Amino acid sequence: MIDRNLLRNTDWILIGILILNSILGVAFIYSTSHYLPGNYYVKQIFWMVFSFIALFLFLCVDYSALVTYSLYLYLVLIGVLGGILIFGTPIAGAKSWFKFPFFNVQPSEIAKIMIILLLANVFAQFRRNYLSMDKGLLGVSIIAVPAFLVALQPDLGTALSYIPILIAALFLAGLTKKTIIGILICGLLLGIFGWNVGLKDYQKKRLTALISPSQDPLGSGYHILQSKIAIGSGGFLGKGFRKGTQSQLRFLPARHTDFVFSVVGEEFGFIGVVFILLSYSFLIWRLFQSIGHSRDRTGVYIIFMVTIMIAFQFLINLMMIIGLFPIAGIPLPLFSYGGSSLLTTYLGIALVLNVKMRRFANI
Repeated sequence: MIDRNLLRNTDWILIGILILNSILGVAFIYSTSHYLPGNYYVKQIFWMVFSFIALFLFLCVDYSALVTYSLYLYLVLIGVLGGILIFGTPIAGAKSWFKFPFFNVQPSEIAKIMIILLLANVFAQFRRNYLSMDKGLLGVSIIAVPAFLVALQPDLGTALSYIPILIAALFLAGLTKKTIIGILICGLLLGIFGWNVGLKDYQKKRLTALISPSQDPLGSGYHILQSKIAIGSGGFLGKGFRKGTQSQLRFLPARHTDFVFSVVGEEFGFIGVVFILLSYSFLIWRLFQSIGHSRDRTGVYIIFMVTIMIAFQFLINLMMIIGLFPIAGIPLPLFSYGGSSLLTTYLGIALVLNVKMRRFANI
Protein backbone atom coordinates (compact mmCIF):
# COMPACT_ATOMS: atom_id res chain seq x y z
CA MET A 1 0.00 0.00 0.00
CA ILE A 2 1.00 3.66 -0.36
CA ASP A 3 2.48 5.42 2.66
CA ARG A 4 0.46 8.37 3.97
CA ASN A 5 3.43 10.67 3.46
CA LEU A 6 3.44 9.74 -0.20
CA LEU A 7 -0.29 10.44 -0.48
CA ARG A 8 0.31 13.98 0.78
CA ASN A 9 2.72 14.51 -2.12
CA THR A 10 0.27 13.22 -4.74
CA ASP A 11 -0.67 15.66 -7.50
CA TRP A 12 -4.45 15.56 -7.10
CA ILE A 13 -4.87 18.38 -9.61
CA LEU A 14 -3.25 16.24 -12.30
CA ILE A 15 -5.50 13.32 -11.37
CA GLY A 16 -8.53 15.61 -11.47
CA ILE A 17 -7.78 16.96 -14.96
CA LEU A 18 -7.09 13.40 -16.11
CA ILE A 19 -10.51 12.22 -14.93
CA LEU A 20 -12.25 15.33 -16.33
CA ASN A 21 -10.84 14.75 -19.82
CA SER A 22 -11.71 11.05 -19.60
CA ILE A 23 -15.34 11.85 -18.70
CA LEU A 24 -15.56 14.33 -21.58
CA GLY A 25 -14.21 11.61 -23.85
CA VAL A 26 -16.92 9.19 -22.72
CA ALA A 27 -19.58 11.85 -23.38
CA PHE A 28 -18.46 12.38 -26.97
CA ILE A 29 -18.09 8.64 -27.57
CA TYR A 30 -21.69 8.30 -26.39
CA SER A 31 -22.80 11.08 -28.73
CA THR A 32 -21.18 9.46 -31.76
CA SER A 33 -22.03 5.81 -31.07
CA HIS A 34 -25.22 5.63 -28.96
CA TYR A 35 -27.15 4.39 -32.00
CA LEU A 36 -24.55 1.73 -32.90
CA PRO A 37 -24.46 -1.86 -31.63
CA GLY A 38 -21.63 -2.58 -29.25
CA ASN A 39 -22.19 -0.06 -26.42
CA TYR A 40 -18.86 1.66 -27.06
CA TYR A 41 -19.36 4.26 -24.34
CA VAL A 42 -20.09 1.52 -21.77
CA LYS A 43 -16.89 -0.27 -22.75
CA GLN A 44 -14.99 3.01 -22.47
CA ILE A 45 -16.35 3.52 -18.94
CA PHE A 46 -15.18 0.00 -18.07
CA TRP A 47 -11.70 0.77 -19.41
CA MET A 48 -11.67 4.07 -17.55
CA VAL A 49 -12.36 2.30 -14.24
CA PHE A 50 -9.85 -0.44 -15.04
CA SER A 51 -7.22 2.15 -16.04
CA PHE A 52 -7.72 4.07 -12.80
CA ILE A 53 -7.19 0.86 -10.81
CA ALA A 54 -4.03 0.19 -12.84
CA LEU A 55 -2.88 3.75 -12.12
CA PHE A 56 -3.29 3.17 -8.38
CA LEU A 57 -1.38 -0.14 -8.57
CA PHE A 58 1.44 1.58 -10.46
CA LEU A 59 1.68 4.15 -7.67
CA CYS A 60 2.20 1.37 -5.12
CA VAL A 61 5.51 0.40 -6.74
CA ASP A 62 8.51 2.74 -6.65
CA TYR A 63 9.31 3.82 -10.20
CA SER A 64 12.98 2.99 -9.61
CA ALA A 65 12.00 -0.68 -9.20
CA LEU A 66 10.09 -0.58 -12.49
CA VAL A 67 13.13 0.93 -14.18
CA THR A 68 15.42 -1.71 -12.65
CA TYR A 69 13.38 -4.52 -14.22
CA SER A 70 12.67 -2.60 -17.44
CA LEU A 71 14.86 -4.86 -19.58
CA TYR A 72 12.89 -7.95 -18.55
CA LEU A 73 9.60 -6.13 -19.17
CA TYR A 74 10.90 -5.07 -22.57
CA LEU A 75 11.88 -8.63 -23.53
CA VAL A 76 8.42 -9.86 -22.53
CA LEU A 77 6.98 -7.09 -24.70
CA ILE A 78 9.02 -8.22 -27.71
CA GLY A 79 7.77 -11.76 -27.21
CA VAL A 80 4.16 -10.54 -27.05
CA LEU A 81 4.54 -8.40 -30.20
CA GLY A 82 6.06 -11.38 -32.00
CA GLY A 83 3.29 -13.67 -30.77
CA ILE A 84 0.52 -11.36 -31.93
CA LEU A 85 1.71 -11.75 -35.53
CA ILE A 86 0.86 -15.44 -35.18
CA PHE A 87 -2.03 -15.56 -32.72
CA GLY A 88 -3.50 -12.05 -33.02
CA THR A 89 -7.00 -11.31 -34.31
CA PRO A 90 -7.17 -9.25 -37.54
CA ILE A 91 -9.31 -6.11 -37.11
CA ALA A 92 -9.64 -3.48 -39.87
CA GLY A 93 -6.90 -5.20 -41.85
CA ALA A 94 -4.29 -5.18 -39.05
CA LYS A 95 -3.32 -8.02 -36.75
CA SER A 96 -2.75 -5.76 -33.73
CA TRP A 97 -5.13 -7.16 -31.10
CA PHE A 98 -5.50 -10.11 -28.78
CA LYS A 99 -9.21 -10.81 -28.64
CA PHE A 100 -10.84 -11.88 -25.37
CA PRO A 101 -14.52 -12.66 -24.67
CA PHE A 102 -15.49 -9.14 -23.55
CA PHE A 103 -12.63 -6.92 -24.72
CA ASN A 104 -9.61 -6.61 -27.02
CA VAL A 105 -6.06 -5.63 -26.05
CA GLN A 106 -3.58 -3.86 -28.32
CA PRO A 107 -0.05 -4.60 -27.01
CA SER A 108 1.58 -2.10 -29.38
CA GLU A 109 -0.02 0.75 -27.38
CA ILE A 110 1.12 -0.55 -23.98
CA ALA A 111 4.58 -1.07 -25.50
CA LYS A 112 5.16 2.69 -25.19
CA ILE A 113 5.38 2.39 -21.40
CA MET A 114 7.97 -0.41 -21.56
CA ILE A 115 10.02 1.60 -24.07
CA ILE A 116 9.95 4.67 -21.79
CA LEU A 117 11.11 2.66 -18.79
CA LEU A 118 14.02 1.04 -20.67
CA LEU A 119 15.13 4.30 -22.29
CA ALA A 120 15.07 5.98 -18.87
CA ASN A 121 17.19 3.12 -17.51
CA VAL A 122 19.74 3.48 -20.31
CA PHE A 123 20.04 7.26 -20.62
CA ALA A 124 19.68 8.28 -16.97
CA GLN A 125 23.15 6.81 -16.34
CA PHE A 126 24.61 8.80 -19.23
CA ARG A 127 26.62 11.72 -17.85
CA ARG A 128 28.40 13.32 -20.84
CA ASN A 129 27.62 16.79 -22.17
CA TYR A 130 26.86 15.34 -25.59
CA LEU A 131 25.36 12.14 -26.91
CA SER A 132 27.88 9.42 -27.76
CA MET A 133 27.40 7.34 -30.90
CA ASP A 134 27.08 4.02 -29.05
CA LYS A 135 24.36 5.36 -26.74
CA GLY A 136 22.53 6.87 -29.66
CA LEU A 137 22.57 3.61 -31.61
CA LEU A 138 21.48 1.72 -28.50
CA GLY A 139 18.48 4.03 -28.14
CA VAL A 140 17.59 3.58 -31.81
CA SER A 141 17.80 -0.22 -31.50
CA ILE A 142 15.48 -0.17 -28.46
CA ILE A 143 12.63 1.28 -30.50
CA ALA A 144 13.62 -0.29 -33.83
CA VAL A 145 12.69 -3.85 -32.81
CA PRO A 146 9.15 -3.14 -31.51
CA ALA A 147 8.56 -0.58 -34.28
CA PHE A 148 9.47 -3.19 -36.91
CA LEU A 149 7.18 -5.80 -35.36
CA VAL A 150 4.31 -3.32 -35.15
CA ALA A 151 4.87 -2.21 -38.76
CA LEU A 152 4.50 -5.86 -39.81
CA GLN A 153 0.97 -6.02 -38.34
CA PRO A 154 0.69 -3.57 -40.28
CA ASP A 155 0.17 -0.52 -38.04
CA LEU A 156 2.49 2.17 -39.33
CA GLY A 157 0.86 4.95 -37.29
CA THR A 158 1.57 3.30 -33.92
CA ALA A 159 5.08 2.32 -35.05
CA LEU A 160 5.86 5.95 -35.93
CA SER A 161 4.51 7.12 -32.56
CA TYR A 162 7.53 5.48 -30.88
CA ILE A 163 9.92 7.88 -32.59
CA PRO A 164 9.05 11.04 -30.55
CA ILE A 165 9.72 9.07 -27.35
CA LEU A 166 13.23 8.27 -28.60
CA ILE A 167 13.83 11.85 -29.75
CA ALA A 168 12.84 13.10 -26.29
CA ALA A 169 15.42 10.79 -24.68
CA LEU A 170 18.12 11.78 -27.18
CA PHE A 171 17.35 15.47 -26.62
CA LEU A 172 17.90 15.19 -22.87
CA ALA A 173 21.06 13.14 -23.42
CA GLY A 174 22.57 15.99 -25.46
CA LEU A 175 22.11 16.09 -29.23
CA THR A 176 24.91 17.82 -31.14
CA LYS A 177 24.42 19.70 -34.41
CA LYS A 178 26.13 16.89 -36.31
CA THR A 179 23.80 14.35 -34.74
CA ILE A 180 20.72 16.42 -35.62
CA ILE A 181 21.91 16.80 -39.23
CA GLY A 182 22.63 13.06 -39.36
CA ILE A 183 19.12 12.26 -38.07
CA LEU A 184 17.54 14.58 -40.67
CA ILE A 185 19.55 13.02 -43.50
CA CYS A 186 18.66 9.51 -42.33
CA GLY A 187 15.02 10.54 -42.07
CA LEU A 188 15.08 11.94 -45.62
CA LEU A 189 16.71 8.79 -47.02
CA LEU A 190 14.29 6.60 -45.09
CA GLY A 191 11.38 8.64 -46.44
CA ILE A 192 12.56 8.21 -50.03
CA PHE A 193 13.11 4.49 -49.50
CA GLY A 194 9.75 4.09 -47.78
CA TRP A 195 7.89 5.89 -50.59
CA ASN A 196 9.43 3.74 -53.31
CA VAL A 197 9.57 0.40 -51.49
CA GLY A 198 7.72 0.33 -48.16
CA LEU A 199 4.46 2.24 -48.66
CA LYS A 200 1.45 0.57 -50.21
CA ASP A 201 -0.76 2.36 -52.74
CA TYR A 202 -3.47 3.28 -50.20
CA GLN A 203 -0.82 4.79 -47.90
CA LYS A 204 0.56 6.89 -50.77
CA LYS A 205 -2.95 8.10 -51.58
CA ARG A 206 -3.34 9.29 -47.97
CA LEU A 207 -0.23 11.44 -48.39
CA THR A 208 -1.26 12.89 -51.74
CA ALA A 209 -4.74 13.57 -50.32
CA LEU A 210 -3.18 16.21 -48.04
CA ILE A 211 -2.36 18.37 -51.07
CA SER A 212 -5.67 17.96 -52.87
CA PRO A 213 -8.31 15.86 -51.09
CA SER A 214 -10.93 17.00 -53.61
CA GLN A 215 -9.25 14.95 -56.34
CA ASP A 216 -10.59 11.79 -54.73
CA PRO A 217 -13.56 12.97 -52.60
CA LEU A 218 -15.04 9.48 -52.22
CA GLY A 219 -11.72 7.71 -51.64
CA SER A 220 -8.47 8.87 -50.04
CA GLY A 221 -9.76 12.44 -49.53
CA TYR A 222 -13.11 11.45 -47.99
CA HIS A 223 -12.01 11.45 -44.33
CA ILE A 224 -10.37 14.87 -44.53
CA LEU A 225 -13.23 16.50 -46.44
CA GLN A 226 -15.92 15.18 -44.08
CA SER A 227 -13.87 16.20 -41.05
CA LYS A 228 -13.49 19.76 -42.33
CA ILE A 229 -17.21 19.94 -43.12
CA ALA A 230 -18.06 18.75 -39.59
CA ILE A 231 -15.78 21.27 -37.89
CA GLY A 232 -16.80 24.16 -40.15
CA SER A 233 -20.53 23.49 -39.81
CA GLY A 234 -20.33 23.85 -36.02
CA GLY A 235 -19.86 27.60 -36.27
CA PHE A 236 -19.36 29.51 -33.02
CA LEU A 237 -21.70 27.69 -30.63
CA GLY A 238 -22.18 24.35 -32.41
CA LYS A 239 -25.31 22.39 -33.26
CA GLY A 240 -25.78 20.89 -29.81
CA PHE A 241 -25.04 17.58 -28.11
CA ARG A 242 -26.05 14.61 -30.30
CA LYS A 243 -27.28 17.00 -33.00
CA GLY A 244 -24.32 16.99 -35.36
CA THR A 245 -25.47 15.97 -38.84
CA GLN A 246 -22.09 14.72 -40.06
CA SER A 247 -21.66 12.40 -37.08
CA GLN A 248 -25.27 11.40 -36.37
CA LEU A 249 -25.99 10.68 -40.06
CA ARG A 250 -22.69 8.75 -40.30
CA PHE A 251 -21.04 10.86 -42.99
CA LEU A 252 -17.98 11.30 -40.77
CA PRO A 253 -15.89 8.09 -40.62
CA ALA A 254 -14.21 6.87 -37.42
CA ARG A 255 -16.24 9.47 -35.51
CA HIS A 256 -15.83 7.76 -32.12
CA THR A 257 -12.14 6.95 -32.61
CA ASP A 258 -9.67 9.00 -34.68
CA PHE A 259 -12.10 11.82 -35.60
CA VAL A 260 -13.84 12.36 -32.27
CA PHE A 261 -12.46 15.92 -32.07
CA SER A 262 -14.27 16.76 -35.31
CA VAL A 263 -17.49 15.92 -33.45
CA VAL A 264 -16.51 18.38 -30.72
CA GLY A 265 -16.23 21.11 -33.36
CA GLU A 266 -19.56 20.21 -34.95
CA GLU A 267 -21.64 19.85 -31.79
CA PHE A 268 -20.09 22.58 -29.62
CA GLY A 269 -18.51 24.85 -32.21
CA PHE A 270 -15.61 27.21 -31.65
CA ILE A 271 -16.40 27.53 -27.94
CA GLY A 272 -16.25 23.76 -27.42
CA VAL A 273 -13.02 23.44 -29.37
CA VAL A 274 -11.36 26.19 -27.33
CA PHE A 275 -12.54 24.62 -24.06
CA ILE A 276 -11.15 21.18 -24.96
CA LEU A 277 -7.90 22.71 -26.20
CA LEU A 278 -7.49 24.63 -22.94
CA SER A 279 -8.33 21.57 -20.87
CA TYR A 280 -5.83 19.43 -22.74
CA SER A 281 -3.20 22.19 -22.77
CA PHE A 282 -3.49 22.46 -19.00
CA LEU A 283 -2.92 18.69 -18.72
CA ILE A 284 0.23 18.87 -20.85
CA TRP A 285 1.44 21.99 -19.01
CA ARG A 286 0.96 20.22 -15.69
CA LEU A 287 3.00 17.28 -16.97
CA PHE A 288 5.84 19.53 -18.16
CA GLN A 289 5.78 21.37 -14.82
CA SER A 290 6.27 18.04 -13.04
CA ILE A 291 9.79 17.70 -14.47
CA GLY A 292 11.13 20.02 -11.78
CA HIS A 293 9.75 17.74 -9.04
CA SER A 294 11.95 14.73 -9.74
CA ARG A 295 14.53 13.50 -7.24
CA ASP A 296 16.85 12.06 -9.93
CA ARG A 297 17.70 11.98 -13.63
CA THR A 298 15.65 8.83 -14.13
CA GLY A 299 12.50 10.66 -13.10
CA VAL A 300 13.30 13.58 -15.38
CA TYR A 301 13.61 11.23 -18.35
CA ILE A 302 10.37 9.43 -17.47
CA ILE A 303 8.29 12.60 -17.10
CA PHE A 304 9.72 14.22 -20.23
CA MET A 305 9.15 11.15 -22.41
CA VAL A 306 5.60 10.60 -21.11
CA THR A 307 4.74 14.24 -21.75
CA ILE A 308 6.15 14.15 -25.29
CA MET A 309 4.29 10.89 -25.97
CA ILE A 310 0.92 12.42 -25.02
CA ALA A 311 1.61 15.84 -26.58
CA PHE A 312 2.72 14.23 -29.86
CA GLN A 313 -0.44 12.16 -30.19
CA PHE A 314 -2.57 15.18 -29.33
CA LEU A 315 -0.85 17.37 -31.93
CA ILE A 316 -0.82 14.74 -34.70
CA ASN A 317 -4.50 13.91 -34.17
CA LEU A 318 -5.46 17.58 -34.45
CA MET A 319 -3.35 17.95 -37.60
CA MET A 320 -5.03 14.84 -39.05
CA ILE A 321 -8.58 16.14 -38.69
CA ILE A 322 -7.81 19.48 -40.35
CA GLY A 323 -5.80 17.93 -43.19
CA LEU A 324 -2.26 18.90 -42.21
CA PHE A 325 -1.12 15.31 -41.59
CA PRO A 326 -1.99 12.03 -43.34
CA ILE A 327 -4.59 9.74 -41.78
CA ALA A 328 -2.32 7.56 -39.63
CA GLY A 329 -4.74 5.97 -37.17
CA ILE A 330 -3.34 7.88 -34.18
CA PRO A 331 -6.09 8.37 -31.55
CA LEU A 332 -6.68 11.43 -29.41
CA PRO A 333 -5.58 10.36 -25.90
CA LEU A 334 -8.43 10.19 -23.35
CA PHE A 335 -11.04 11.18 -25.95
CA SER A 336 -10.90 8.55 -28.70
CA TYR A 337 -12.56 5.20 -28.10
CA GLY A 338 -10.01 2.51 -27.31
CA GLY A 339 -9.20 0.72 -24.08
CA SER A 340 -5.52 0.06 -24.79
CA SER A 341 -4.87 3.70 -25.69
CA LEU A 342 -6.68 4.87 -22.55
CA LEU A 343 -4.79 2.41 -20.36
CA THR A 344 -1.45 3.49 -21.85
CA THR A 345 -2.20 7.16 -21.15
CA TYR A 346 -3.21 6.37 -17.56
CA LEU A 347 -0.07 4.29 -16.99
CA GLY A 348 2.10 7.06 -18.44
CA ILE A 349 0.55 9.64 -16.12
CA ALA A 350 0.85 7.12 -13.26
CA LEU A 351 4.62 7.14 -13.86
CA VAL A 352 4.63 10.94 -13.65
CA LEU A 353 2.64 10.85 -10.40
CA ASN A 354 4.96 8.12 -9.11
CA VAL A 355 8.02 10.29 -9.67
CA LYS A 356 6.44 13.39 -8.10
CA MET A 357 5.09 11.67 -4.98
CA ARG A 358 8.49 10.11 -4.23
CA ARG A 359 10.54 13.27 -4.77
CA PHE A 360 11.42 13.43 -1.05
CA ALA A 361 12.02 9.70 -0.59
CA ASN A 362 15.55 8.51 0.21
CA ILE A 363 16.84 12.08 0.56
